[in-house]
Amino acid sequence: MMERLASLSPRAGGLQTSGSWRAVSGLGPHLEPSQRVLKLWRSAHAVCFDIDCTVALNDQLDLLAEFMGVGESVAAITNSAMDGTMSLEEALEKRLNVINCTPADIQAFLKAHPAESRLTPGARELIHQLQGRGVAVYLISGGFRELCLPICRELGVPPKNLFANRMNWQVDDDTGMPTKLVGFDVREPTGHQGGKPRAIAELRRMFPYETVVMVGDGITDLEAVQQGGGADLFVGFGGVVARQVVMEQADWFVDSLEALREALPRHRVAMIGSGAWACTAVKLIAENMASPEAAEKFDSEVRMWVYEEEVAGRKLTELINETHENVKYMPGVPLGANVVACPDLLQTVKDATILVFCAPHQFIHRIVKQLVGHISKDMVAISLTKGMRVRPDGPQLISELIRKELGVDCSVLMGANIAGDIARGELSEATIAYNVLANGQLLQEVFERAYFYTTLVPDVVGAEMCGTLKNIVALAAGFVEGLGLGPNTRAAIMRAGLNEMRRFAKALYPTVRDDTFFESCGVADLIATCYGGRNRLVAKAYVEAEVAGRRASFEELEAQLLGGQKLQGALTSDEVQEILRRRGWERDYPLFTTVNRIVKALLPASSITEYKAAAALHVAEPAEASADDLARLALGGVKA
Repeated sequence: MMERLASLSPRAGGLQTSGSWRAVSGLGPHLEPSQRVLKLWRSAHAVCFDIDCTVALNDQLDLLAEFMGVGESVAAITNSAMDGTMSLEEALEKRLNVINCTPADIQAFLKAHPAESRLTPGARELIHQLQGRGVAVYLISGGFRELCLPICRELGVPPKNLFANRMNWQVDDDTGMPTKLVGFDVREPTGHQGGKPRAIAELRRMFPYETVVMVGDGITDLEAVQQGGGADLFVGFGGVVARQVVMEQADWFVDSLEALREALPRHRVAMIGSGAWACTAVKLIAENMASPEAAEKFDSEVRMWVYEEEVAGRKLTELINETHENVKYMPGVPLGANVVACPDLLQTVKDATILVFCAPHQFIHRIVKQLVGHISKDMVAISLTKGMRVRPDGPQLISELIRKELGVDCSVLMGANIAGDIARGELSEATIAYNVLANGQLLQEVFERAYFYTTLVPDVVGAEMCGTLKNIVALAAGFVEGLGLGPNTRAAIMRAGLNEMRRFAKALYPTVRDDTFFESCGVADLIATCYGGRNRLVAKAYVEAEVAGRRASFEELEAQLLGGQKLQGALTSDEVQEILRRRGWERDYPLFTTVNRIVKALLPASSITEYKAAAALHVAEPAEASADDLARLALGGVKA
């Protein structure tokens, strides 16, 4: 850095060193940000930039002075002000007196020096990246609006976010036009010593900014962090002029704006799971992370935790990393060259800031236990897993488990998401339910594609209950299909199922919103799953085997039909039924109860069409099922 500083010339964007570099060469930690400084920079809600010799290559008034032929005289006054040997008010007045320009001179100057030619390298990119992260950007200058506004617009900063001085003009009595410069408006805070911290204090009064950073090259910028109500962090900039006092006292001193850009955090996404839905989701994510638009905010690499197993004599992770597809669970679908399969769970989540859970729900608790103590509390989590844990003290949704065990915020993504259809690029949609809006918006950037729409709703529990319970209804739809019945029966079952889903969710969690059931996570997911999901497929095969007289268990059919994927519906049915049994609600949810009795082989699949009467039967355990009851059900005659 010292060689770079020494090699730059003092004009046209080069470095002008004020004071001895040798005197400050031992700055040490100021040249590299401390952890405290880095955290403040990365968590800034607002960043205020000086203009002259910071986001612009020159002092704008000095450049105007050169244009007017009085450059050396004005530059000497400027350096006196920036080094603190002359007050800002005195320096401004003297500089304007020497320049003595007219409005026509300013117009000619702006034409000769367009804004784009005056920008410091990297300024536009840094400000664009900050704004893309939701950081408010302000320009606070001791210069003049007449010269700074074109730079402001070129940088994409709204003119209302510019704090600068204004020139005062004498107006010709005959023409009514300004003709002569007669000083500056002393009411602007930036025209006085301590003006920049006052401008920041005004911003804090107007907006609830928790962390404000000031970036600049001069003593007036340094003041912004030295006075009460000002900035929380001062970054000294020496890419144009390196001032000794600034180098000595800045919290962090940089010689390029690119250094600040590189220090901004980039989100890294990690996927926990490698089944069909996890592979489809990671494909969406990888496409987004590889886009040029994402480069400023996200790391392109996406790690995916894969439960290691052998496929054709090769490790599955090796095959995925070699072929860029999951040859076992999602063959023929390219995941993306930026997806890295990893068999080590902790290595997968290392440095991740966004964690996506998409593993069978019965394994999540064990996975989460392994992650405790190995992730940051600032991490954003999202669950694509559908299911719940049943404990003695009550049910626990997967998002609740993750939030409780890891201490992180956890959103959910639920919707009409048949993995194969999405993998082929067919139009699909999903609901992202959030607790923290900013996290929901961030996750929308992670998942949204031109063929995959996402909608945000503030109802995590409602969306997750929809995604969990619809698998039970999908089993019922599969039974109906296996029996060869038509759309009327399936529609009746689906309507009754949606009603039980809504009532059960609200009985357990009264805050659940009715509107959530009309989102993709609700009725759309129910329709898609009842017509195309794996639960429907296995339930249909179960009935067909029963009708053919070759009864097969759900476990056997899962192994035969799903290629290693897990069937969630049967397990969820058991979990929900345990809650219903403990609370005495079995007859209140007749469809859920009847589905579970069919799953447990307590009732024939044909009883699904008489689910109200079937649920009223006393069939608590297999040993207690009456032979007469089973016989009547097999013949289609149900008695309560």
